[in-house]
Amino acid sequence: MRKTILALFLGVAALAATAGVKPGVEVLRDNGFKQLAGKKVGLITNPTGVDNDLKSTIDILHDAPNVELVALFAPEHGVRGDVHAGDEFENTVDPATGVQVYSIYGKTKKPTPEMLKGIDALVYDIQDIGCRSFTFVSTLGMALEACAENDIELVVLDRPNPIGGNRVEGNLVEDGFYSFVSQFPIPYLYGMTPGETARYLNGEGLVAGGKKAKLTVVPMEGWTRDMTFDETGMPWILPSPHIPQPVTSYYYPATGILGELYFVSIGVGYTLPFQLICADWIDAEKFSANMNALNLPGVKCRPIHIKPFYSTGKGENLQGIQFYIDDIPESSITLLQFYAMQVLAEMYPDKRIFDVATDKSRFDMFDKVCGTDQIRLRFSKNYKVSDIIDYWNKDVESFKAKSSKYYLYK
Repeated sequence: MRKTILALFLGVAALAATAGVKPGVEVLRDNGFKQLAGKKVGLITNPTGVDNDLKSTIDILHDAPNVELVALFAPEHGVRGDVHAGDEFENTVDPATGVQVYSIYGKTKKPTPEMLKGIDALVYDIQDIGCRSFTFVSTLGMALEACAENDIELVVLDRPNPIGGNRVEGNLVEDGFYSFVSQFPIPYLYGMTPGETARYLNGEGLVAGGKKAKLTVVPMEGWTRDMTFDETGMPWILPSPHIPQPVTSYYYPATGILGELYFVSIGVGYTLPFQLICADWIDAEKFSANMNALNLPGVKCRPIHIKPFYSTGKGENLQGIQFYIDDIPESSITLLQFYAMQVLAEMYPDKRIFDVATDKSRFDMFDKVCGTDQIRLRFSKNYKVSDIIDYWNKDVESFKAKSSKYYLYK
């Protein structure tokens, strides 16, 4: 972390020099682009697809000898990051390179045969955050499916899982709850890099009706499973406006499920996205004290008062807690929001979310993000984490055993 902060003062060159991990795009360039030599290439990327000098993968491939970049595929936020979160957009042309840009965030979420016509290899280079409901893992799976269906090679330029490669939490997605925020039967936190995830989905026959794509992963150099993103020395490019720093990757799964209910502010619309739980009816001091009394490993809370600039609670004086998470492997990140819901239900019985919610349509999205309705149904009986913890964790060990066959790093 100290090296990363120092690099901010010394400039981009210093940042690249301090990086101990090379992303897949740098490994590809260093080996002379051999995996793409002589091929017409399509690229799925966004602003996170950069080398350690902050040069875009778009420009790297456009300038590469013996590689012809013929198409760009834009996921959520667009290839250059010029589209707001959740906004759909049309096909366009990249002004910097003149390359055709196809939208795969909207009515079309999977590259079509027409989009892939004339392409020899589809390249994927996006920094993900290791959480199932963050849509880029769905984009990766859909790309794999398109390649399998159209007999095109998928080349994944690998990047770190920013919360490390050992953390797995949450049940598998169940029938009836698949969606773009739960596209494949993987846990909520799945403990793999994009390259490993592609290998798992492909190897287990989880896309395209079991048909497997020709898949090539260009691994990173220098990354190990116990690394957080700060330890890589790599520059962080926010993959979404509400994931401004690497540490936000920890807080997104800590409050994002609760945030689907729009019942409290989770910091989206304030300067600490996903790090807060606040409302105008909460007593910050008591809430913080009661949360800390749980002695949850690796977690502390402090009282906080905010006035959100937009989203839930916009312009209102809210109060609640700010989470501080230490990276302790045995601590659960995803259950934090449920412990908070438990404490709030004890403090304010008349505010039990699943009992008093007027907009029950949000329950559907809550269930889709959880990958099941069982978490909501079991929790809402007594508002106790003890009623859901076994179900939430029931698939963790079996998934670890199965997915470990596809690991690329120790």
